Formats: sequence, C-alpha cells, structure tokens
Amino acid sequence: MFDSGFGGLTVARALIDLLPGEDLVYVGDTGRYPYGPRDLNEVRVFAHEITEHLRANHDVKLIVIACNTASAAALNELRELCDIPVIGVIEPGVQSLVSATRNGNVGVIGTVGTIGSGAYQSSVAEADPAVTLTCAACPGFVEFVERGETHSDQVYVLAERLLAPLVAADIDTLLLGCTHYPFLARTISDVMGRGVVLVDSADETAFRVRRLLSELDIEREADGRLGRHVFESSGDVEVFQSLGRRLLGPELDTVVGVSWE
Repeated sequence: MFDSGFGGLTVARALIDLLPGEDLVYVGDTGRYPYGPRDLNEVRVFAHEITEHLRANHDVKLIVIACNTASAAALNELRELCDIPVIGVIEPGVQSLVSATRNGNVGVIGTVGTIGSGAYQSSVAEADPAVTLTCAACPGFVEFVERGETHSDQVYVLAERLLAPLVAADIDTLLLGCTHYPFLARTISDVMGRGVVLVDSADETAFRVRRLLSELDIEREADGRLGRHVFESSGDVEVFQSLGRRLLGPELDTVVGVSWE
C-alpha cells in the first residue's frame, strides 16, 4: 500500500487490526508530498512508479492506494494494467457515506486535487442519485498532520473557515476524503457539531480488502502467525519513524529509505 505520506497509516492500522496475519508493505512518498496541490497527471506518474516498485521488489499480491488523490488520478488505469487486484479508498468510503445519512445531505472534504477531480461527485451520484452532496477542499490540513500539529489553535481556526460551507449546508454525515484527515477528527467534529457523523474510509477499505482476499482465495491461513510489516519512506526516514510510530503504533518499528530514479 502507498500514500503521499502519513495519512495512509490510518488504513494500515485498520488492515493490521483486521488481518493480523497478513504481511504488509507501506510506502510513504514523503519526499514528494503533498499530492493534493499537484497536477493529477503528475500524481498518476507517481502512482505508477510506486506500484511498479511494490510489484518488482516485494512481490505483492494486492495493492491498496491509501491516498484519495492518487486513487482519483490512477486507480482505473492501474486496475487495467495490473494482473493483481488494486483497491482505492474512494468507493468504500462513499458506500459507507450514503448508508449513514439520515436526511440525505452529505459532505465530502479532501485535497484540492481530489475534490477538483470530480471522483467523489461521480461516485456519490452513482451510489445514490437522491443524495445531495456538498464538497469542500481543505488545503493546509495535510501539512498540519505531517508536522504532527493535530490539536493546535491554528488548525482549529483553519477548520472553522474551510468547513463553513458544510455547516451551512446542514449535512448530517461527512466523509473524510483524505487519509490524513482522521488525525484531525476531533477538531473537525468540534467545528461541525456532534450531530454530524464523520465517516472514515479506512475501516471500510480494510473490510473490502478482506472480502477480496477471501473471494480470490489468497487470504493467509489463520495459523496464529503475525504478519511482517515493512515501512518505506522516500523522505527523511527518522522523521517518518518518529511521527509515524506516534500515529500508527508499535508496529512501525523501523523505516527503510527508498528513492526514485
């Protein structure tokens, strides 16, 4: 699995908890984060590059694009090109979103690239045309998470400004359309109000992975063996190890550096 940085660790955490016997390789492309403001064609190139790295060097049996921007940019292409399953985080999150709403007014927040791609708009319309969707890009959220500033006054002020259109839209369910955003869930919930349900795609993505592994009969047998976890970063490995361990937990023990030619 891969992400532009630390956000995908929310998906990694869910996968480790749900499938403790599976081996996991996580690539955090921190040398080139954040993906959100980048052109989607550039993100597409990154996604192809990391996917080839995972296939060539780790012999993976399934790939999770644990990044909403990369999912929007490259998921369909990679599914066509790869002879192994490729899963994104958009579809599982949308299914949970439309199932959770009570008044039919839902919201999605994400990076500029993700929201601008229209991927969530089309996915929600396909899942339930009767739902009214309000979207908002939240530039700056990723950078706060990457710096480990998840509860500061500054991020709260930013959240109040960026989430104002969603508050005004009277939504009752909000999808965190970036894997970094669950780390800001407390702040987002405080701004949106306790009546708004926050949907995190990490758990839904993990359930989708388990179901697909079972359907394809490639799930590791439950023999009590704990999976091996490998973490790689294209940026500063010491920073990734320090912050990543706080965000994920003790499974993030060592980090290996990786570079792109």
